[in-house]
Amino acid sequence: MGNKDFFDEEDKNRIQLEYDSLINNLLRCNNQGDLEMIEKAFRIANEAHWNMRRKSGEPYIIHPIQVAKIVNQEIGLGARSITAALLHDVVEDTEYTLEEIKKDFGPKTAMLIDGLTKISGTYKKEASSSMQAENFRKMLLTLSDDMRVILIKIADRLHNMRTLDSMPEHKKMKIAGETIFLYAPLAHRLGLFAVKSELEDLSFKYRQPQIYEEIASKLRLSERKYYTLLNKFSLPIINKLTEADIKFDLSSRPKSMFSIWKKMQAKAVPFEEIYDVLAIRIVFEPKPDISEKTQCWNIYSIITDAYLPKPDRLRDWISRPKPNGYEALHVTVMGPEGKWVEVQIRSKRMDEIAERGYAAHWKYKGDNSQESELDKWIKKIRQMLENPLEDPIEFLDEFKMNLFSSEIMVFTPKGKLISLPKGASTLDFAYEIHTEVGNKAIGAKINYKLNPISSVLMSGDQVEIITSDIAKPEKEWLSFVRTSKAKEAIKDALKTESTNRIHKGRIKLDNKLKEIGITPNTEVFKKLFLAYDVLNKDELYSGIELGIINLDNIRKILRKNLSKSVIKYWDFKLIGSKKVTRENQPQTEKIDKNVPFLLRENIDNAEQSYQIASCCNPIPGDEVTGYISPEGPIIIHKPKCPEAIRLMSNEGNRIIAVKWAIHKLVSFLARISMTGIDRIGLLRDITTIISSELKVNMTKINITVDKGIFEGVIDVYVHHTKDLNNLILKISNIKGIDGVKRVEDFSQ
Repeated sequence: MGNKDFFDEEDKNRIQLEYDSLINNLLRCNNQGDLEMIEKAFRIANEAHWNMRRKSGEPYIIHPIQVAKIVNQEIGLGARSITAALLHDVVEDTEYTLEEIKKDFGPKTAMLIDGLTKISGTYKKEASSSMQAENFRKMLLTLSDDMRVILIKIADRLHNMRTLDSMPEHKKMKIAGETIFLYAPLAHRLGLFAVKSELEDLSFKYRQPQIYEEIASKLRLSERKYYTLLNKFSLPIINKLTEADIKFDLSSRPKSMFSIWKKMQAKAVPFEEIYDVLAIRIVFEPKPDISEKTQCWNIYSIITDAYLPKPDRLRDWISRPKPNGYEALHVTVMGPEGKWVEVQIRSKRMDEIAERGYAAHWKYKGDNSQESELDKWIKKIRQMLENPLEDPIEFLDEFKMNLFSSEIMVFTPKGKLISLPKGASTLDFAYEIHTEVGNKAIGAKINYKLNPISSVLMSGDQVEIITSDIAKPEKEWLSFVRTSKAKEAIKDALKTESTNRIHKGRIKLDNKLKEIGITPNTEVFKKLFLAYDVLNKDELYSGIELGIINLDNIRKILRKNLSKSVIKYWDFKLIGSKKVTRENQPQTEKIDKNVPFLLRENIDNAEQSYQIASCCNPIPGDEVTGYISPEGPIIIHKPKCPEAIRLMSNEGNRIIAVKWAIHKLVSFLARISMTGIDRIGLLRDITTIISSELKVNMTKINITVDKGIFEGVIDVYVHHTKDLNNLILKISNIKGIDGVKRVEDFSQ
């Protein structure tokens, strides 16, 4: 295919080296048939992609080879998955067809590649933003057929993230946002811990490069001290485990950059306090005559003989593994120099499941073993996928919620264990038992005490649902359920009820019109819509059945002269609808996505207006990203804002790179919070610095003092983060002030 001299010798050597690296390090591919299938797949893929290059300039075939390496060496899948990875882009990007794959490699490989091939133009809705969500949904449909499709897709995403540098800025933001929103939680849910951590770190690197680099440099500076302390800590444990004749590997567990930053945010503490907790991992070779669980506890005993444990930090995932199959024993002990050290204890089998997840999970699963939590989760996702009419973006949000990493375990009255997402209500529990139990729920006994169905459950609660035959789902229920099963059941019940209501309302209206001798037509309905202030027939019928619309005066309404009032009404409707026609929408096409959009000070003269998002309130100096809203203005978010991440994932084509211009005139609202020990004159000192010394405008101040502890929140107008940081620094130096920080979410 094409001119074979397009690649130079260096390119050809690079391709051969990459392929040799794959072949020479194969796992789970021992027979000749496997090697021949992989060789054939490489030959076809190399031929199909010949003369094609990636954005980085390297030969395209390098990408499928690298994906195949991740699939095999990092996830642990076999020859058929390697074959699918090598061929995963040929159907979409070249002339090689799915039928040819079926003929050359059989139906199983063809099915895997079909699942991996991107879908385009198949979704009927107009909104282009829904395509991204619909593609993801269709990929997930393969959960019903073969989990390997999802695992290869995650490998594909990991390699794309590793080579994201060559992409334009807006594409980086879209791909990085989609990765943190969907692919990292999906990898976590399937037990791919190492892959999940790398996806999070890479997404963090591209979404917030300044903060990433700051943490990376601090991490490099801390490493030497970190390893010295760990060596000192590990020596007594190594000696004791060796004396006990235990074969083991002891390694330090590096913290991911993203997890460090997340903890800094959650606890509002600096890097140094987070990095105070050291961590090691002990992976042991189990002895055949003793259970792995017993051996884990024996090692726990050896460690706690040497060091004092922290009682509230024991995590037992051996007795009850995590839903993604993770098994381990975690204990935190007081190490040298007063430092806490977390120790993870795992057998070799547990370690392989922890690092390779789903693939290893099936390798160790016996024929008679019980259904795992992971299997149950896959069943739930399949149930969600059964509703093809659901809006893809809504589906995506639901699916994301079902990737819950935090879960609670709740008991039925008979002691059966039910797994639910953290924050789930009693009603979620009811629907988890059975749809009809949920539909008829009126209350519950939680730990033998009566509670409403909206009560949030805690891990370990025992719950008994109280039902009534006259109970039925209400719209308000949707506000306090978390599981998709509960949401879908409530929506279905409300839909059924609405259909019945419309049907009954129509019969009532038809009977009334017949009674007064009028045949329903367009003119009649126009009069009724106007008189009862409704937009369509369904609203009219519903209102009649609910008793909101009274038909007693219908004769009087229909006698009125239609012309003036109705013409006026419909003219108004047309004028209103004009605002949303495509011709009248702002021309966002003018924006060049390849260069960052400048956030200028004079919005009136700018080609495109922008708005500051109220969910994260960015100010000049903050890292920001832009979302072109359907209404027209560009909404400015911080990349870490949950809403921005959701938009990147669902509507990535509307995300653009943006950059602050210098702002000297326009001020931006910011909020700071303070804590400290109260004293006379403290408030005066704070306000003097803000108003007199720094000449910053205050708009609101809220101070409370309780038992000598001072807490305050101040809203100020600033031009740049430098002004805000200067203000925070000055206030933190005031005598009595213990902590000052910026508040980003004003709703808290």
